[in-house]
Amino acid sequence: MIKSLYSKSLPWLLLIFLGCIWGLTFSLARISVNAGGMPLGMTFWQCLLGGFLLLILSLIRGRPPSFSIVNVKVYFVVALLGASVPTSILYLAAKHVQAGVLSITVALIPIITYSFAAFLRMEKLLFLRIFGVLLGCISIGLLVLPSSSLPDVKAVPWILLACLSAICWAMENIYLSNFALTKMGPLRIAVGMNFLAALMMFPIAISYDQMFILSFPFGVLEWTILLLSLISAIAYTIFIKVINLAGPVFASQTGYLVTIGGVIWGILLFNESHSGWVWSSLMTIIIALFLVTPRKT
Repeated sequence: MIKSLYSKSLPWLLLIFLGCIWGLTFSLARISVNAGGMPLGMTFWQCLLGGFLLLILSLIRGRPPSFSIVNVKVYFVVALLGASVPTSILYLAAKHVQAGVLSITVALIPIITYSFAAFLRMEKLLFLRIFGVLLGCISIGLLVLPSSSLPDVKAVPWILLACLSAICWAMENIYLSNFALTKMGPLRIAVGMNFLAALMMFPIAISYDQMFILSFPFGVLEWTILLLSLISAIAYTIFIKVINLAGPVFASQTGYLVTIGGVIWGILLFNESHSGWVWSSLMTIIIALFLVTPRKT
């Protein structure tokens, strides 16, 4: 009986844990940039450290990544859409946008993914899911249109920029839905993606004078970057575990908890307070996620 209860509760416990640690990344991003971190350099270090952590995990599992020409092409596309571009954008916006508001923009990923999939005829057009897409647009409108929505109206362009991150990650989802790519294994793709993204970001960060060296002993900047990398590696691994235990539909509920977690961490760490418009936006995006999430495994 105890074993049965444990097996039933484990996916839920892992899901809640994912929401907590992934939701923390938005606040950590703000802490990093406020501590002097530069977005392009931060992206480089997160990808490099995260790549090493995931590589160790893949070696422990006996499934090291392959760097054949075909695989490197896949890593390049995923590194571009899933790491270097969206992460840099998110760090750029983090200095100007509250952590809780950032988490709302990232909740657009499954909504935009469905929009792309429907346009490409990979998914059927269903009324409730289309209505969910509409609510997702309304959610962002509630953030950027009312003049009293945000503490500083100058944050509006940065919120719209943050939405580009969600578009990039949605495009990555569509690309990775190719069955031939799924056979490569998510962990192997993650390792190759992180290392290639770090390789791409290194010259870009240097050319824009945003590269920095992690100094010892570690300060606030170094510890937050290390924590971001660790969370990225751990959360990705746990997410795969949840999919294996309970299926992709159950795992997709992570989106709700990450968004809520991002808002809660922003309140706890930055004492963020939100207007009624922001809370309305949060509720709207949660409903939108519920409508867009598929009901079948």
